[in-house]
Amino acid sequence: MLDHYKMVLNFIAQADKSLTAGEIAEATGIERKDVDKVMNKLKKEEKIVSPKRCYWEINK
Repeated sequence: MLDHYKMVLNFIAQADKSLTAGEIAEATGIERKDVDKVMNKLKKEEKIVSPKRCYWEINK
């Protein structure tokens, strides 16, 4: 799970646009349910923010 955490966080950080959980799952090869778990943790830690519904980016 920690590896998924790092992979998702790094992928979002390197993206030049906001991403959906589905796009992250597809690009990283991590199952969608695992991406959702990681993103929930990132939201609680305020590391990611949503500029529009269902899209996420790094909290700058």
